[in-house]
Amino acid sequence: MVSIILKNVSKRYGATVAVENVSLQIERGELFFLLGPSGCGKTTILRIIAGFIDPEPGGEVYFDARRVTGVPPNKRNTGMVFQNYALWPHMNVAENVAYGLRERKVSKAGREGRVSDALRSVHMEGYAARMPNQLSGGQQQRVALARALVIEPDAVLLDEPLSNLDAKLRLEMRHEIRRIHAETGITMLYVTHDQKESLSMADRLAIMSMGRVEQIGDPRSVYRSPANVFVAGFIGEANMIPGTLLSSDGEWGQVKTDIGEFRGRLSIARGCAAAAAPVEQGAHVLCMVRPECLRLGGGGVNAFRAWVEANVYRGEVEQFLLRAGEHELRAVIANPGESAPEAGDEVEVNFAAEDAVLLPAEAEEVGE
Repeated sequence: MVSIILKNVSKRYGATVAVENVSLQIERGELFFLLGPSGCGKTTILRIIAGFIDPEPGGEVYFDARRVTGVPPNKRNTGMVFQNYALWPHMNVAENVAYGLRERKVSKAGREGRVSDALRSVHMEGYAARMPNQLSGGQQQRVALARALVIEPDAVLLDEPLSNLDAKLRLEMRHEIRRIHAETGITMLYVTHDQKESLSMADRLAIMSMGRVEQIGDPRSVYRSPANVFVAGFIGEANMIPGTLLSSDGEWGQVKTDIGEFRGRLSIARGCAAAAAPVEQGAHVLCMVRPECLRLGGGGVNAFRAWVEANVYRGEVEQFLLRAGEHELRAVIANPGESAPEAGDEVEVNFAAEDAVLLPAEAEEVGE
């Protein structure tokens, strides 16, 4: 296993900037995610690390202390798992898995043992003689993983590997990839636009937008403490209540909005590519609260009144669409019981100060 280090990596295609000055470090043995919308540059970074694309002059890629910028892909000892599996249709499962070993001139006897071990690691040992067209999508993806692992790579690079699977298989393969990572300890870099995959699987993740890294951190800290409005809105649902910062005290701030005064945590931009300027008194801010953090009922330090516009009962949770002044807010209540409010009811709503993040807002985000 290796650490993967990017220093000032950029990539341009004519006037289009695909990646802009990205620096990050993936630790040895880490399952690290690049997450962002289509076109944000995450796959370009993956291909730069694999050696399929060269960064702009001045950008550097290291595996541990070894500089690999300009080193061809076959000399980097990385395993690649593609979105479309990329299995050879004329080869059976064992032959597909052995392909990389044959290219490395491993003896037939050596190949057989390593192929068996790799198939066993992905629970496909009974399918060695099958052809790819005789396998389900999930089974094909397991074979692709075995092929990446069998060469004993320093790192495995996964390019949206589950996007072609149905919901049930995606859930199953998430657990499998986590299990394989835990058993092998190999450094893995996983590219996806699926927030649930990232939150449920990653050791750490980097959120990307327009070629830049917006925030790096573990899933819990990125979800609970987004560094900016983009991260808050991209990863999970977020209620945004615009207001003005009245005062601040260390990490805490008091904000005035048109539905009440609220206390929350000031965004301190941990893991941002560039630290944000401190939010000063009188600045426009957005009070960000996740739907599951809104509580229906009186009391609490941050309380206001709202009307229930709609509600959807989903068994273990109930979703509410609330109207407070001019603002439409979403709430998710676990174990709602039989006395939950219905459409047309007026309710008291509150949320804890530690569940609110005060984010700097641009003028257009507060309606100016």
